[in-house]
Amino acid sequence: MDRGSAEAPIGVFDSGVGGLTVAREIMRNLPAEHIVYFGDTARLPYGSKSRETIVMFSRQIIRFLQTQDVKAIVIACNTASAYALDEVSREGGLPVIGVVKPGARVAAEATKNGRVGVIGTQGTVGSHIYRDLIQKNDPRITVIEKACPLFVPLVEERWIHDPITRQVAERYLAEMKSQQVDTLVLGCTHYPLLRSMIGEVMGSSVTLVNPAYEAAQELKRLLEREGLANPGTDEKEFPYRFFVSDLAENFKEFANSILPYDVGMTQKIDIEEY
Repeated sequence: MDRGSAEAPIGVFDSGVGGLTVAREIMRNLPAEHIVYFGDTARLPYGSKSRETIVMFSRQIIRFLQTQDVKAIVIACNTASAYALDEVSREGGLPVIGVVKPGARVAAEATKNGRVGVIGTQGTVGSHIYRDLIQKNDPRITVIEKACPLFVPLVEERWIHDPITRQVAERYLAEMKSQQVDTLVLGCTHYPLLRSMIGEVMGSSVTLVNPAYEAAQELKRLLEREGLANPGTDEKEFPYRFFVSDLAENFKEFANSILPYDVGMTQKIDIEEY
């Protein structure tokens, strides 16, 4: 690959703001890399939509990201990783990674008692993608899955430390505790924002796996392997660019509440054109 390719940005996309936890991990762990982020805020949530719809949306977004000359794509959404990753990867062009495979691999390695919990959206849990990949790593592992749909709106309301969120977490996670899981996958990109609360409810003996962090590590390995890692010599004034399909101001406010970087502008585009 030529030097120009290495200095090109990473494309990151999600159904909305949840994937910002993945962008945050890339910013922290790959500080030389530039990012073009797209949040499909007009069409969220993805967790309740069909496979066909998610694949169609993902293709449109990837076509948009290609217009931004990205060198690789991270699907920063568990549902889209579950439903669309294999399809869009086969279509070639750019290297594409998701958040599910790295998270599943680390969960399989982390468990001591062979009991792993997975929490996520209805779509991710219904696809059984984490269960299948964890058991592919080690067929002896028992995987307990639980959809936790209320976590997403609670995070988006920023009720991250609210007593109501705590009550919801205790109710959702009671089954995981009774099943004695020793490893829990935060299988939705919103959930790392509830990590401390989930950790308190589950107890210190349970290992929490954050697929957002693991995806950033996977991206680092991919870029190094493909000779695409940014050498960090091109100081750009705006290394991170943000696009959405709706509600740009709301997105910007949320982004500024969780990112280690001040988001000055978010641009709304018509994703249906791609």
